[in-house]
Amino acid sequence: MSDPFALPSADAADPALQEAIRDVEKQFGIMIVKTRKSILSRAAAIHPELQPMGFKVLTILSQSGPIQQVALAHNVDADKAAMSRTIKQLEALGLVERTPDPSDGRAHLVAMTGEARTRFDDTQSQARRVLYDRLSAWDAGEVRRFADLLDRLNISTD
Repeated sequence: MSDPFALPSADAADPALQEAIRDVEKQFGIMIVKTRKSILSRAAAIHPELQPMGFKVLTILSQSGPIQQVALAHNVDADKAAMSRTIKQLEALGLVERTPDPSDGRAHLVAMTGEARTRFDDTQSQARRVLYDRLSAWDAGEVRRFADLLDRLNISTD
């Protein structure tokens, strides 16, 4: 089995392609740092004590609606104990609430509180505005091409 992270031998790869890929790698690195800063800022806007893991949970809840704790753990790739601690912290901050799952008496559904939903939606609107401001200077065709390329990259990494 070949190593998916191994680079091709120097004579097998086009030097221009290698340089372009290094540039992409550099830009991804910059984007990751900016994304982490954005997540910290958005989390703090929701609640000053909200941690990135809690922000991930709220992001999933914003998309899924009420969901069982075990499904949340699966979605963020966390173990049950870590998810339990995160949910307890979010409850203490008034950002989520648990209710019995009517379809499974042993389980609870976790849902965002109304206040958490309002604050999350506000940060989502601000993030969308930043993205719009950055891309609105581009031609619509460039934005479509960018979206298509990102989609192609995301599909190829599943």
